[in-house]
Amino acid sequence: MTPLRFLRIAGIAAAFFVAFTVSQAVTVARTGETIPGIHFAIAALAVFFLVGAWATERTQGPRQNARKDLLWGLGAGGLAIFAIRLLS
Repeated sequence: MTPLRFLRIAGIAAAFFVAFTVSQAVTVARTGETIPGIHFAIAALAVFFLVGAWATERTQGPRQNARKDLLWGLGAGGLAIFAIRLLS
């Protein structure tokens, strides 16, 4: 994996994490609560993204790197959201 590809995946994961965190903060500020169990739904989506990323890595050529990086980034960001919610 090239350093540029790693940075792209990390950037997507970080952006997803920040966007979700801001969205949850806005929801709490507006309604006073969030959807119970949302972190489990995000974890399930992250698993689907990671399975899709793994499948595209195995079946598609190097021309699809942007799509694969998006899937890897969304999967990693979703797992980070789940881990932070689980630990807090």
